[in-house]
Amino acid sequence: MTADLRLRPVRDDDLPHLFGFEQDPQAGWMAAFGPADPGDRAAFEAHWARIRADPKIQPRTVTVDGVVVGHVAAFPVETRTEVSYWIDPRRWGRGYATTALGALLRELPQRPVHARAAKDNRASLAVLRKCGFVVVGEDTGYAPFRGTDVEEWLLELPADPGDRGGE
Repeated sequence: MTADLRLRPVRDDDLPHLFGFEQDPQAGWMAAFGPADPGDRAAFEAHWARIRADPKIQPRTVTVDGVVVGHVAAFPVETRTEVSYWIDPRRWGRGYATTALGALLRELPQRPVHARAAKDNRASLAVLRKCGFVVVGEDTGYAPFRGTDVEEWLLELPADPGDRGGE
């Protein structure tokens, strides 16, 4: 990839872009765990206000050649650190998710790091595996966008790169 991909803190002027990316029905279906109503701008704004106000969450805007193309984040879930990402669906297939997640992981000193992916989201599973995550379990969770429970993979980026988890 020759594009200049960078991460930076999320700014107010990024939010319209991020909101727009969530309007794509295919992206929402694949992500599964996005908002129940992606068109609810007030809920979106409140969600991002909470994220940006919490010092334990590390949200980053992903830019390519200075253009906003998505976001990545690390956040606490109980005692663990999890990561998530959302890339503009018009830019899928260019390696941006993998590169952005890799950049975020280099910012995180702690290991292990955890992630989840809907079992039918093969693209997300591929991104996570390329970044060193391994499947360590399965779960079922309510996916607001789909309005139903969805089977998901539980993944971990181990502290020891030689630890292949449940694979």
